[in-house]
Formats: sequence, C-alpha cells, structure tokens
Amino acid sequence: MIRILFLNIFLCVTLYLPAQIVQEDGSSRDESELYASTKQVNQFFRRFNGEEDQKGKRFYESDKSFRSSTLREDYISLLFDRQNRNLSNEQKRKFISDVTDKTNPQFLNFRQDGWFAEVNAVFTRNGKEENILLFFKIQEEREGYEWVLEQVSSAHYQQFFNKSKSEEKAFLHPMSHELDFMNLHKSLKQKNAVDFTSDEFKVDPLSIFLYEMASKSIQFKTVTTSRFHFFQCEGWYFQIAEYNRKGYNSGWLISDLTPVQKEDVTKLKAFIYEAK
Repeated sequence: MIRILFLNIFLCVTLYLPAQIVQEDGSSRDESELYASTKQVNQFFRRFNGEEDQKGKRFYESDKSFRSSTLREDYISLLFDRQNRNLSNEQKRKFISDVTDKTNPQFLNFRQDGWFAEVNAVFTRNGKEENILLFFKIQEEREGYEWVLEQVSSAHYQQFFNKSKSEEKAFLHPMSHELDFMNLHKSLKQKNAVDFTSDEFKVDPLSIFLYEMASKSIQFKTVTTSRFHFFQCEGWYFQIAEYNRKGYNSGWLISDLTPVQKEDVTKLKAFIYEAK
C-alpha cells in the first residue's frame, strides 16, 4: 500500500513539467527554435549534458555534437531562473565553466547517487490538512531503478522531540537501579520523556511517518510542489524547481546554486532534510 502511494506521488510530480527557453541576453528566439521545451526533468538532464539539439532531437555517442562543450555552455546558461537575484552572473559563469571544462567535464547521471527529490505533500490528520516533506532517492531494483523514500520532515513530529533547556532538563538519578527504576512512574508522568534519552539520540521522522501510514493515523491527499537537489557536480550544489509563469524563462530551472566543499555535503544535506 505504501509503495503504491509513493508511486502515485511521483507520477503526479513528473508527468506535468512545462518549461521553455530564453537567451542569456533576455531576447526571445523565433518559436521554431523553441520547439522542444524542457517539459520533463529528464529533458533537463539531456540539455544540461548536451544530449539533444534545440528542437529536442536526441544526440547519441556517435553524433558529432554529443556532449559538445559549446552546446552545453549555451544550454546551461538557459537553465537558470533569471528572476532570482541571488543567482549572480559571476557565480553562474564560474559554474558553467567548471562543468563544461574540456579536460574535466561534469555531467548529470539519472541513475547515480548525488541527487534526490523533495516533495511537498498534503496529508490529513483527524480531518485536518498537514504538510509533510518527503525526500526520495533513486535506487537500483533488479534490472531497473525506482524511487525510494529516504527521509521525511514534519513540523508536527519535531514539536515532540525538543529537549528541555540544560538547567531544566529532567534526569534519572544514577542510583535508580537500586530502586528497580520505580521512580520512572513519576518521572515519565511529569517530565518530557525525550529528556531521558542519550546525547546520541537522533529523531527518526521516517520511522514515525511509516508507522502513522500503516496505522492510518494520517492519509495521503495530494502533492503541491516538488524540487530536486543535486550534488553530482564536484564543488557545487544546485537545486531545480518548476516555474509555471508566462514567458520563455519558465518550467524546470536552476533555483539555487552555491559552491560547496566535499566535507560539507553531509551537513548541507542534513540541513535540507530538517527544513520545514
């Protein structure tokens, strides 16, 4: 049942992805040059990698233009959200230069680790709607691949796992074992149980979510938005989101871009997971 739910979520997310193209100088091209818009995330991959022409015709390894650095420079410059002032031209140029470098080009790979999906989904709890962020990654399955749920983020869960301030934190006396832990009754009744966990305790929202789905405490309703996070380009993190607006600069575009050191990837990923 849960696997069917996740499949339905991604069918909702990936099958309606409109986008078009604009030149870097802001001028529009003839419509014939914009025949193939970036309607799907897969097309974003191909355009980023230089694996199709302006009309959407696929290039293959035997084609002269396959993954051409010049072609990629043109395409990638069109894949940014031009209305986002946080994306500086200098930063975009540096990124494009790095990923299209002829001696060490970098490409996106749908089947490899280093990218994941963030889906904002609506569930109902006791008749009230609640937003929960679902994070999926691609995983190899037999002879193919599938999306699997990696983590969730929920403000509802987090409110129950805030430990008390250090000076107020409850604790079990170190001699509690001599009393057969009979003081547990009073402690757990009056105090926040999370105070009694170890310093290494980490909340696992995914397990809570799976339990609530299995026990029907919450019910899936719909998907509102989705975005994708990429760490596949060495030295960089970027995010793509869907922009449904008039004009050619719409559809799946790079909405966030930042240089990142390899040792900071884990921290940044954890920060994304904890966003509410």
